[in-house]
Amino acid sequence: MIFCEEEIDISFLEKIATNMSCADVELVFVDKTMMRRINLEQRKIDKSTDVLSFPLEKNFQNLLGSIVINLDEVKSKAFKFRHSEDEEMALLFIHGMLHLLGYDHEVDQGEMREKEKEWIDFFNLPQSLIVRTQKGE
Repeated sequence: MIFCEEEIDISFLEKIATNMSCADVELVFVDKTMMRRINLEQRKIDKSTDVLSFPLEKNFQNLLGSIVINLDEVKSKAFKFRHSEDEEMALLFIHGMLHLLGYDHEVDQGEMREKEKEWIDFFNLPQSLIVRTQKGE
């Protein structure tokens, strides 16, 4: 995939996807302006965010849903937390995949956090998105 004339290697994200589900996932990369627009249109929240996921109610030809990742946030958070952009993208992708698989940290009793931790440990990634959010980072 090409974004701003910059090629993005998604091979690690493909590995994560195949380990988490046998279904296909649409992956879209955007900047903060487009993410803000999508968030406003889809969730009525007028601000940018790092990742959004849109599960399909009916699995269409083995498609689980869509994950939208904000590359401006990837760069910013990778710098802030001193890890690579690939690691940050992987954290966001895992978070989005879990939402596509039916997890919701806003209403569950910690199940998504635990599942996210399992996948992050499995792929040897830095601290989870949910943990960072709970710490206010």
